[in-house]
Amino acid sequence: MKKRKFKISDIIFVGFIVLLLIPQTRTPIQVAVNKLKVAVWSPSLEDANDQDQVAPFQYAVTDLHGASRNVAVGEGKVTFISYWATWCPPCIAELPGIQELYKDYGDKVNFLLLTQEVPDKVERFVRKKGYELPIYFPQMQTPAILQENSIPTNYVIDAQGTIIIKETGAADWNSSKVRNLLNELLAK
Repeated sequence: MKKRKFKISDIIFVGFIVLLLIPQTRTPIQVAVNKLKVAVWSPSLEDANDQDQVAPFQYAVTDLHGASRNVAVGEGKVTFISYWATWCPPCIAELPGIQELYKDYGDKVNFLLLTQEVPDKVERFVRKKGYELPIYFPQMQTPAILQENSIPTNYVIDAQGTIIIKETGAADWNSSKVRNLLNELLAK
């Protein structure tokens, strides 16, 4: 019986698997893989026939400092909603793009970045990354039409409550496609 020789590619593959098993290296690798996806994947518009309608409502939330607030959804202003977490590699990968989008559209679009995590942990994460995003903690049950079991899940909802984009997984939110859509929705 002939003995199989190990090739350099076998060693690299085994090393990669070992790195994925180690918690300290797993998240950075997963974030890097998701950043590759973000580099090539722009969110898709829902087909006109598949677009759902959100009944106008006030999203009851608290901010990072515990202040309560109600944010109108489907009531005359375009809304961007992101369900995310600090431990989620796809979320971490797409946040820089969301930050850039927020810089340019934050005064014209309602941005709601919603998480169920402990505020102190979220605040440390945001400060470490240098983000200036409107992060909130839901204080009500998520409307059924916006419930999804995976994160990140992001929505772009027009001023009349139509879900124009529903994207699960990491995506490039700072793409020209998204910016063109927001410009179009804001011009209506």
